[in-house]
Amino acid sequence: MEKIKTAGRWKHSAIIKIMLGLMLCAGVAMLIQILFANIQYRCINLSQDAVGFIKGIFTVAGVVSVYIVFFRIIERRSIVEFKFEGVWKQLFYGILIGAGLQALTILIIYLNDGYEIVSVNPVDYILQGMMMGFTSAIVEETLIRGIIYRVSEEKLGSYGALALSALLFGAMHLGNPNSSLVNSVGLAIQAGLLLGAAFIYTRRLWLPIAIHFAWNFTQSGIFGARVSGNELSKSLITAEFTGNKWITGGDFGPEGSLQATLLCLVVAVVFMVLSHKKNRIIKPIWLRKGSSPKVVD
Repeated sequence: MEKIKTAGRWKHSAIIKIMLGLMLCAGVAMLIQILFANIQYRCINLSQDAVGFIKGIFTVAGVVSVYIVFFRIIERRSIVEFKFEGVWKQLFYGILIGAGLQALTILIIYLNDGYEIVSVNPVDYILQGMMMGFTSAIVEETLIRGIIYRVSEEKLGSYGALALSALLFGAMHLGNPNSSLVNSVGLAIQAGLLLGAAFIYTRRLWLPIAIHFAWNFTQSGIFGARVSGNELSKSLITAEFTGNKWITGGDFGPEGSLQATLLCLVVAVVFMVLSHKKNRIIKPIWLRKGSSPKVVD
């Protein structure tokens, strides 16, 4: 009997659940990317954008499906973080927040003579940025907020898990082109803290997904800026960024700017204040009675 109990303890280990969840979800995403890399050369009747769109849909569907099945089995619960109740409202406000924050970031660059519109392109130029934003938002939020943050919160509490997931998110982008330690810290605050705080407030993934998508899409698909130091994609506006790197973000893009970090930090603080009012903050396991975290849903 003791052997059976010991064998089942892994299901309650946060580290093991995080590792298995990441391996399964990331593994499915990588497998789909590999499959489509081979298929792409044979689909001569499809444009690159069309193949990218199909690949994105399959990637998102695969990652979310594996996440739901794995945690439903391992945690024996309903997957409330993907619950559809209130989804449209959260998506609407998330897009509004993400696009608004990015627009303010670009506006500050413009007011400092650092943003110049070179040309306005056909509307279909937004499709590439839209699909990239859609895919990265859902996959990254599922992995970072759905797995790393949510599971670690069971032991570390809301603030401990928020700090851990934010640091990991920033570290993930340290190897990006044109990145630096300063840029990584900035992303840890902009995305790590803001999106984690959005999840705490709603206890759903829809709001952080929408903020993440709108931020990336407007940055690359609308304003023609680099996202996290990566190469430029097709965009509605072709623009030139010049001037102080603390304002423009330099070669890393607007996410490397000071105002982007400060703006996102302000909104993150607002979410945390609201979460306290709604009693959605979980204490670390050593400060609460029992091992099961309880939060108002």
